Amino acid sequence: MRPPRTRYPLRPAYDTEESTAAGIYGVIVSAAVMAAAHAPNARFIVVATLVTLTIYWAAERYARIVAERIHQGHRPSRQTLREQLTGGWEMVTTSFLPLTVLLCVRLLGADLRAAVIWALAASTVLLCMSGWHVGRQGRLSTAERLVSSATAGVFGAGLILLKAMLH
Repeated sequence: MRPPRTRYPLRPAYDTEESTAAGIYGVIVSAAVMAAAHAPNARFIVVATLVTLTIYWAAERYARIVAERIHQGHRPSRQTLREQLTGGWEMVTTSFLPLTVLLCVRLLGADLRAAVIWALAASTVLLCMSGWHVGRQGRLSTAERLVSSATAGVFGAGLILLKAMLH
């Protein structure tokens, strides 16, 4: 006999297509903000990154709600609005680890540029791990998972190169 289904089953974070995509996108956007920032200090970079990601999250949610209205031909239900306005936060929360690395490395005495490079390296590792996880969940072979991981890591490596060229 199977256990009864609950209305809100317990599931691990990033278990849906949307949350996985939002998480990966959040790491890339946060890394891009850190790479492009001409900031006087680490706090400014953290605030700029979090504000940028929150704006991206809000714009993405708004676009989904408007698109649903256009394509469904009626106002979205309260349930839909609640789901849209409580979902996708992985876009913001996935930046917490790289931003923590930025602050910790800076507090340990590294200059701001070095701290940003460390944070970008952390972002790249997260992207590689995401690529590996996506490959594992997609039942790819080990070689295919390596390609998936490397492909995701290229985004982070590209942003590290961007930072090196800009400053």
